[in-house]
Amino acid sequence: MGLKSWRAARRRRKEEALERPRYGWIWKPLVALLGLYLLVSVALGIWWSQPPTAFDVEQATLERRGEAAYAPGARGTVSVATLAESVATLLEKPGGYLRNDIAPPGVWLDNMPNWELGVLEESRRLALALPQMAGGDSAALVEAREALLGDDRDWLHPSTERRLEEAVAALERKLATLDDPEAGFSPGAGLGEWLAAVAEGLDGLALRLAASVGGHEALTELAVDTASLPPPTPWYRVDDIFFEARGSGWALAQLLEGVQRDQADVLETAGARGEWERLLAELEMTQRRLWSPVVLNGSGFGLFANHSLVMALHMTRARDLAAQLAERLAEPPASLAAPAEVAETPPTETLPEESEEAEPVEPPVVEVERFEEEVVEPPREGLAAPEE
Repeated sequence: MGLKSWRAARRRRKEEALERPRYGWIWKPLVALLGLYLLVSVALGIWWSQPPTAFDVEQATLERRGEAAYAPGARGTVSVATLAESVATLLEKPGGYLRNDIAPPGVWLDNMPNWELGVLEESRRLALALPQMAGGDSAALVEAREALLGDDRDWLHPSTERRLEEAVAALERKLATLDDPEAGFSPGAGLGEWLAAVAEGLDGLALRLAASVGGHEALTELAVDTASLPPPTPWYRVDDIFFEARGSGWALAQLLEGVQRDQADVLETAGARGEWERLLAELEMTQRRLWSPVVLNGSGFGLFANHSLVMALHMTRARDLAAQLAERLAEPPASLAAPAEVAETPPTETLPEESEEAEPVEPPVVEVERFEEEVVEPPREGLAAPEE
C-alpha cells in the first residue's frame, strides 16, 4: 500500500512539472513593456492631437527671405511665403504629418489627420491660383502645384512627406525670384477665381456639417436647402468633418492674411477691405477652444451642445463673404492696372478757359465807398485853380 502511494505521488509530481511553464518569467517583462508602450502611445496621441497655433505671416516672410528681407520684396512675396509656411507646418508640428501613418499612435488618431486634410485642401486651392496671380506658369509654381496635388495618404516612396518638402522647396525658389520688384504679381489678378474656389469649398464643408444635424428645423438659420444635403453623417464620422473644417479655417485665415498684405491697395480701391476683415474674423471664430473632450451632436437647448451646427454656421457665413468678395474682385481695378494714365493732362491747361468763363468779381463794398469818397473830396489848396 505504501509503495502504491509513493508511485502515485511520484507520478503526480512529474505531471505537475510537465504542466508548469519553465519560462514563465519571460511573459512578465513582455506584458510590462506592452503596457508601457500603450501608455506612451496614449500620451503621444494626446500631445500630437493639439493643433498648432497661428503664425505671424510677416515674421514668417522675413525668416524665409533671409538676407533679402532687408530690401522690399515684390508683390506676391508674402502670399508665397505664407503658403510655404502653412505647408511646412504640416511637417514641423508635433508628430509631423500623421495622415499616412500605419503604426500606433498615428494610426489610432483621426482628429489631427482630418485637420491636416483641411490645411492641405486650402493650400492646394491657393497653389492652383498662384500661376494666374503671377501672370503665367513658372517652373517653381508648377512643381509646387504638382507636389501638393498628390495622394495625401502615400507612405511608400515617394511619401507624402517627401512631396510636401518638394513643394516647400519649390515655393522658396519662387520666393527668391520675387526679390526683384519688377517680377511681382499683377495687381488683383486671380483673386476673384481663388475666392470663388474658396467659397465652393466652404459650401461643401457647410453641407457636410449640416448633414450631421439630427433635425432639419435646426438648419433654418443656415438657409440650407435640405434637399441638397449629402447622406446623413454616421456618428463616428461627425468629429472627422468637424476637425477638417477647423483645419480649413486655420489655413484659410493664414492665407487670406498673407494675400491681404500683398493686395492691400487692390482691396482698398475695390472697397473690399471691410468684407475681407469680416471674413477673417469669421474664420477666427472657428478656432475657438473646444472645451468638450469629444465633438458633441446635441440639439436645441438641451444638455449637450451641437458643435457641428455651430461650425456649419461659421462656414456658411464665411462662404457668403467669400462669394461676395469673389464677385467684387472678379476684375482688377482699372486704376491699378494702368497707373500711367492717371495724370496725363497738366492741370494748368484748363485755367485760361475757366478764367474767361468766370464772372467778374465785384469789389468789396467798403472799397467802393472809399473810392466814391475820394472822388468827391475837394482838391487840396496847393492844387487849387488860379483866380481869374
